[in-house]
Amino acid sequence: MHVQDSHWSSALAAGGMVSAAAGNGRGDGPRTTPLRVDAQRNLEHVLRAAREVFGELGYGAPMEDVARRARVGVGTVYRRFPSKDVLVRRIAEEETSRLTDQARAALGQEDEPWSALSRFLRTSVASGAGRLLPPQVLRVGVAEERGDASVFDEARVPQQRGPGAGGAGVGAGELRLVSEDDTGAAALLEVVGQLVERARAAGELRADVSVSDVLLVIATAAPSLPDAAQQAAASARLLDILLEGLRSRPA
Repeated sequence: MHVQDSHWSSALAAGGMVSAAAGNGRGDGPRTTPLRVDAQRNLEHVLRAAREVFGELGYGAPMEDVARRARVGVGTVYRRFPSKDVLVRRIAEEETSRLTDQARAALGQEDEPWSALSRFLRTSVASGAGRLLPPQVLRVGVAEERGDASVFDEARVPQQRGPGAGGAGVGAGELRLVSEDDTGAAALLEVVGQLVERARAAGELRADVSVSDVLLVIATAAPSLPDAAQQAAASARLLDILLEGLRSRPA
């Protein structure tokens, strides 16, 4: 399941904190602290539940599932996020930012290009953020491959909680396409692009591997399994196999 483009492009900025005040009956001003604490707690529960539900079921999961997981009424969810689009965008932006931070850390702390790229992949897969990437990040490769930045061929793309794509580089046109919709996604593509270029220049990455391939690996290697230990083992094993496929081999 994945977010349709019409939903994604119409998403609003996430709403601010609700801070209604109730009188204390003595005429000495509003008492707001208890309500703010409860509202913050509810917001944290909703966001945590949304990450879990969307990570397991995809962005097509209904708001009622999020409310049940958060143990709040669906009305509470809608008071914080007036539509599912708003909640989806909030979650995707947070996960995209997390991946960008992980990529920057790998780029800045690893001297060896292959070590930097593999560290980013392992950290990102372990965090589960790949299951929550926004659609435009995983779809940019198809547009570049077709030479058409405005049309995407979903029939050619695996559906791993959102369309994925591979086999084409991420160029200025793709970054421009993404940045018009989400500057956070553009930042992620840029920093992952640096990891890819360093590994390719060092001769350690296959020449045909693109940024979109790397992001697809993150999305693919983070399966959602009911048992946490089994999920971690499956992710590690799958990532080992995928990393071997990315690495260049002597002719």
